[in-house]
Amino acid sequence: MSVTPLTRRPLRCAVAVAAALGAVVLALPPAASAASAEPGNCPVKDDPSWSGWTDYAQLTEELDQIEQTSKGRVQVDVAGRTTQGRDLYAARVGTGDRVLLVTSAIHGNERTGTEALLGILKDLGSSDDAATHQLLSEVTLVAMPMVNPDGGELNRRINVRSWDETLAQFPQLAGAPRAWYHSLTGDGIAQPGYDLNRDFNPDLDYTPRAADLPGQQTDAGFFLSPESRAIRDTYTALRDEKGAVDAYIDLHHMGPCERITGGPQDGKLVTVSLDYPPLGVNDGAKYKKDWPKLDQDKSRRYAVTVANGIADAFGSQSRLASTARYLHPDTREYAGQGRSAFALNGTGTVLFEVRGQQDDLGQAQKGMFVKAVRTGVESLLGGLASGTADTVDGDTFFQLPDYGWETTAD
Repeated sequence: MSVTPLTRRPLRCAVAVAAALGAVVLALPPAASAASAEPGNCPVKDDPSWSGWTDYAQLTEELDQIEQTSKGRVQVDVAGRTTQGRDLYAARVGTGDRVLLVTSAIHGNERTGTEALLGILKDLGSSDDAATHQLLSEVTLVAMPMVNPDGGELNRRINVRSWDETLAQFPQLAGAPRAWYHSLTGDGIAQPGYDLNRDFNPDLDYTPRAADLPGQQTDAGFFLSPESRAIRDTYTALRDEKGAVDAYIDLHHMGPCERITGGPQDGKLVTVSLDYPPLGVNDGAKYKKDWPKLDQDKSRRYAVTVANGIADAFGSQSRLASTARYLHPDTREYAGQGRSAFALNGTGTVLFEVRGQQDDLGQAQKGMFVKAVRTGVESLLGGLASGTADTVDGDTFFQLPDYGWETTAD
């Protein structure tokens, strides 16, 4: 496939590529004080507000500022544009051979990851300590902090794109039924759009075909939206440049009131749950003939690295370290998710699910959630740089507690 190059934003300096291998552990923020601990109840706002969270205009300004302050260390490019014409940003920092791609807000009302990524980019772009310089010589981080800004501006899950707009771009689909993950309304808003987290295909050269529609939730998606294609193109450009994308993190939110079952925080509310790709029975056995690079244990090793980093930073009893396994019965299968498509191409992928939508829980718990997510991402960065993410026991992922789903699924 001919990969469309990222569009360089004006007055940006390219980051030189180097390949110096060594060992470094990223410095983590200090443990939270008792005053910042989360209460034991589960308050959800009846009249939710998402004020105080970064919107699209603020994101653009913040990325501009980060890029300028970094003096070229952070490079911000336009990876694509939404149907409504908003830029999709990809911010790159580091020159190392190991590559971590992170996306946030693919569901427009799930934005804790946006805040966490902006904080990481700001610090990596401006810190002059030896540990940061060493880290950036080992790892290349590419962060896409808001990949569904059209949906985000409506504070809803899906993007904004009609089926007619889809047909205008892909006339070969005329007469075919709509894709199963395309909706006419979303979150009470009468505008059509896609669940972008179903719009991926492991065949990164895939072109939409009428015969494949409408598909079903266990199938691969069709790259029908510009947002999913921009993420794919960013991934393939990195793979072509570096030889491989080692790791991919997708940052999400989950329900607001789940409680941990087992472990040192039994009965407490989940802060972050983690997952590896949901590819059906026997670790996605049916995919391995066509996709031999699939390595589910790699994804679990990376998830364990995240969980260990959070626990080490805050202590096993901290509310920030209330970490669980995300819903993953053996039969759960979503080949159309980005984390599944990239895993089938050999990348270790990790899902973060933060408890509650940002407008459910509001400012009261924003700081805690952002700090936990940021620490998890930084932990994998450090683990890739040092190599420890490759040597942990992936099976210890199954020792993480669940939040009741495993015991109630029988």
